[in-house]
Amino acid sequence: MNANHIHWLGNYDKALQKAQKEHKPLMVLLVKKECPSCSDVIKEYFMGREYVTLLNQKFVSVIVTYEGRGSYPIEMFYSTSFPTLFFVNSQTECFLSKPLYGKSIDEKTIENILKELL
Repeated sequence: MNANHIHWLGNYDKALQKAQKEHKPLMVLLVKKECPSCSDVIKEYFMGREYVTLLNQKFVSVIVTYEGRGSYPIEMFYSTSFPTLFFVNSQTECFLSKPLYGKSIDEKTIENILKELL
């Protein structure tokens, strides 16, 4: 199995600055503390998948915790479903695709979004 994993940043502002500097979009994963499905999504779909290398090359990835509201713009990335995955233009902070919620985050859906965006 491929040992690749996403190179997550933990601070939205720093990730945004990096993405803007590198002219890359953001991949924002919003999780909640003590959320088993959040941990499962990270392990299942962001480790050891073929598309992980592509995500690391073409996106700046940031993981933010819902309870850490100071670390990301909650008014833009609000959700009551966890985890939630957003693909965002780093220059305008507009969505590049519909957000993915909970069980809609899966290998096929991520691959389809990558095909649409790249």
